[in-house]
Amino acid sequence: MSESALKMNRAKEAPVAKTKSQFREYTEAGLVALIAALLLRTFVVQAFRIPTGSMKDTLLIGDFLLVNKFVYGVRTPDGIPFLDIPIPYTRLPGFKEPEAGEIIVFKYPKDEKLDYIKRCIAVGGQTVEVREGLAYVDGQAEGKSELIKKEYDPQEGHYINYYKITTPRGQVYTIRHYADHFLASENYGPVQVPAGHYFMMGDNRDNSADGRVWGFLPRDNVVGEAMVIYWSWDSDEPLHRILTKVRWERIGNLIK
Repeated sequence: MSESALKMNRAKEAPVAKTKSQFREYTEAGLVALIAALLLRTFVVQAFRIPTGSMKDTLLIGDFLLVNKFVYGVRTPDGIPFLDIPIPYTRLPGFKEPEAGEIIVFKYPKDEKLDYIKRCIAVGGQTVEVREGLAYVDGQAEGKSELIKKEYDPQEGHYINYYKITTPRGQVYTIRHYADHFLASENYGPVQVPAGHYFMMGDNRDNSADGRVWGFLPRDNVVGEAMVIYWSWDSDEPLHRILTKVRWERIGNLIK
């Protein structure tokens, strides 16, 4: 057999590399992206939407925010997605514990399928009390209170008094009270927060179902700390008025 014939036979015997179809490449890339997104959502950051006005004006209905899930320690999934089947879960080590003044997303203690968001007012071991709508922790006001404006809220049908709160730690945030609400009736406690629990309140103090209603938040129910508003729109505005429907000034705001 000639040398050229041998080369031809060897060429026929050599395996031919199979190229992946374009469909298969796209499918694999999509699966990798999906797995990466699920891991990111489970262990790092998750998006949430604000459906109620309990945190006005810090957070408005229609705000979309990102929540840092690893800062307090990630809670692994406690159920199989879409099947509503519970599975054992654990919590990974975090960088810190929740502190008073921070805005936290958590599983609602009365129904853990629901996610709530409130401001932490007191932590385990502290005594909390509400006098005339203002929170006190261990006998001290949550912060210096300063009336900054009075404004009508058409969604809630009340004039609102806005108070700037400056905490001893230097945190600054705004809470709201109905101007026609009898603050002398806004009393709660004093009660001591159990170890491993937190006392939560909404910034819209007269329109918030919070710790004054359902009690203390267990540490195990904490999901993460609210970080930033990445999108916001006004649900009362029609879709065709996109320029005014989107709250451009809120996009990118850090949550404090």
